[in-house]
Amino acid sequence: MAGMYGEDVLRQPIRPRKRIPEVEAEPDLVVEDAGSGFCGAVVGFESGAVVLEDRFGKRRLFPLEPAAFLLDGEPVTLVRPAAGQQPARRFTASGSVAVRSEARVARAGRIWVEGIHDAALVEKVWGDDLRIEGVVVEPLSGIDELARAVTAFRPAADARLGVLVDHLVAGSKESRIVASVTSPHVLVTGHPYVDIWQAVKPARLGIGKWPVIPPGRPWKEGVCAALGVAEPADLWRRILGSVRTYKDLETPLINSMERLIDFVTEEP
Repeated sequence: MAGMYGEDVLRQPIRPRKRIPEVEAEPDLVVEDAGSGFCGAVVGFESGAVVLEDRFGKRRLFPLEPAAFLLDGEPVTLVRPAAGQQPARRFTASGSVAVRSEARVARAGRIWVEGIHDAALVEKVWGDDLRIEGVVVEPLSGIDELARAVTAFRPAADARLGVLVDHLVAGSKESRIVASVTSPHVLVTGHPYVDIWQAVKPARLGIGKWPVIPPGRPWKEGVCAALGVAEPADLWRRILGSVRTYKDLETPLINSMERLIDFVTEEP
């Protein structure tokens, strides 16, 4: 009968089990523990377990069990690398440990900056970190309509908004605008400099200090005239090209950006 009717059509075919790949747990490899959801970079081994460190510096140990971790969303089995010298850690321009991981899908939250120069400088120093965290930076055309823009954005616990503001000092126009934003899901912070240009250390440009421009004169044009540069675009290219790492920036800008990144990436 089997020859007449062929194979049993009701019998389920035997499917080969999916092979879980083994991946060497090299330093700075970013993985997620499948059981707890803890995500971090490999920083070492203790008692036969791998040590993971998250972006806030918290460390946890996890046994090297089969299919216990996720790498780019796929299950893997971590194994200890072969004995030998491990490569030295690399660092991003922001000073963070450079980790091996694909950029994640963009978060609902955002970081806003005042203009395209701000966005370009932030990208140059914090770009690697922001891509790993899935944070998009968007330039505004100034902050005069900040309150209205925040309302339209509709910030929430899972869609936080961070705003970086130039010249955020007591009594300034900027401080009054910022005071109108009261949502707990929005963090507005900034630096005391008239323009983001000033947040670059003047020594990087070979000058002792940034020129003082009298009130009432456009700041960028005044700086260009003082430094003997014909066009603001020419000076901006020189400024941006001089920046290599966070060490080339003034501390208030560094602190503000780190606060914004932490705020926007905090889990609800």
